[in-house]
Amino acid sequence: MNELYNKLVDLYAGSELPSELESELEARASQDAKLAHDMLTLRTTVEALHSSMDDVDFTEESYQRILMKVYARGVEMQTASAPAHLQYYLPIQG
Repeated sequence: MNELYNKLVDLYAGSELPSELESELEARASQDAKLAHDMLTLRTTVEALHSSMDDVDFTEESYQRILMKVYARGVEMQTASAPAHLQYYLPIQG
């Protein structure tokens, strides 16, 4: 399967294709078992993820817990701001 079909299957899995293109891809999948399998499994996975995301409650406590796990694994998080020489100074009109 070529790269174009991979991208189309990704769009199909997220239900992001127009209905005409979706029906053409489904017709092509009826002739190609691997394409049909990829389309079915990816769409099922995306739908399962979307339905499970409704139950997720991401709070500040969750954020802190994830951050502590990241730090415990030795990852150094750095927030990089733009260097002063790259910042534009705007004139103050008054």
